[in-house]
Amino acid sequence: MADSTNERNELTVAVLGPGGVGGLLAALLSRAGHRVICLSGEETAKTLRADGIRVRSARFGDFTARVEAVSELREPVDACLVTVKHTALDTALRRVPVPAVGDGLIVPFLNGVEHPAALRARYRPDRVAPAVIRVESTRLAPGVIEHTSPFAEIDLAGTDVPRARLDALAEALTAAGSATGVQDDETATLWAKMSFLAPFALLTTRYGLPLGEVRTRHRDELTALVEETAAISRACGGPSDPARALARYEAFPPAMKSSMQRDAEAGRPLEVDAIGGALLRAAERHGIAAPVTDRVVGDLRLVHPFA
Repeated sequence: MADSTNERNELTVAVLGPGGVGGLLAALLSRAGHRVICLSGEETAKTLRADGIRVRSARFGDFTARVEAVSELREPVDACLVTVKHTALDTALRRVPVPAVGDGLIVPFLNGVEHPAALRARYRPDRVAPAVIRVESTRLAPGVIEHTSPFAEIDLAGTDVPRARLDALAEALTAAGSATGVQDDETATLWAKMSFLAPFALLTTRYGLPLGEVRTRHRDELTALVEETAAISRACGGPSDPARALARYEAFPPAMKSSMQRDAEAGRPLEVDAIGGALLRAAERHGIAAPVTDRVVGDLRLVHPFA
């Protein structure tokens, strides 16, 4: 643990990539009294040092939080929240040198299921604690975050991470405003998100349509993708309930878009490989046919040059 932890259980937390998710968590933790160090490019860091992070949120209110901001971690922390997109992960990790992390947790909030193994190959395996977050939060400009969902919920896991470390971070995140639970089954936690995210992200991006139109105009493909993903999840040790996944889609607003679709609209690199590619690699390992997934992923790679 970092030296700054005291009798009030204040933590020192680094946030790699203070965007929509990272910026919101950084601001909430700072407002709750924790020391927060944002890791970003120098221009963004300069803005954060001068102006802090401004949050607009019906759930948490509108507020400004002061944070430290540097381009590279230079001291031990209790936890480093990794909140960049998978497409930027390799480059971003240069800001988190292995010696600087010390005994700190590495907590990735990334889409997909393959990143924990990559992080464990780089950092202490028993300090990598994958997390899943349910939230809608967008960076409007450096240091300006708009949180639009009425919730911010986190599942925290880590197969070999000491439970006390997970509990301490979960307590801090919950007290700051993000309801956080510690899950015993890391695989189930990651695949539960993958099973919902993959069909939604792949189809909304492939057709450039919000969820409501995908549900009606491409219903058969959505159903097939959900069933293929459920079969792959089951083979990998994750949950498998296609009917529940389809019911969740029905409950969402028809105008809802996936983050991958928004990235495509903005011309940003897409996480097709981290989501669709990982799904296909898992299917191949377990001998599961996934023809619809294969076709949709192939179409995306043809249509979008940054997929």
